[in-house]
Amino acid sequence: MKISRTQLAAVIAQRSLETVNVQTLSREIAAYLLSEGRTNELDSVLRDVMQYRADHGIVEVITVVAYPLADTVRADIESVARELYPAAKQIIISQERDETVIGGARIEFANEQLDLSVRAKLNRFKQLTTATGDMP
Repeated sequence: MKISRTQLAAVIAQRSLETVNVQTLSREIAAYLLSEGRTNELDSVLRDVMQYRADHGIVEVITVVAYPLADTVRADIESVARELYPAAKQIIISQERDETVIGGARIEFANEQLDLSVRAKLNRFKQLTTATGDMP
């Protein structure tokens, strides 16, 4: 019987809340997904795990940036996370480097994303300037 993605995420999240070897847990997850032919669900499972952990007080924030975060920016991100998750016991901010971001940051929570990158702002500006409407 195939367990649901939500159930799978809950099991993984519960194990991650315990003191475990992260590499071993990662291998076990990969082996399970491969053996069950469910590797295409990995991103969804990881978002569900992040949500489960957030519901249990551990909020994970992934920042996608071109350059390392300054301490002031990291503090601002933590402040936003505390506003969104006032019951958080722990906030973990990790960085992913992506030179295509150019500047700014994309901030990802379990089921939310805030795109403050230069590219997103330029795309929004382009949309606004090329929008056609009923305006004369």
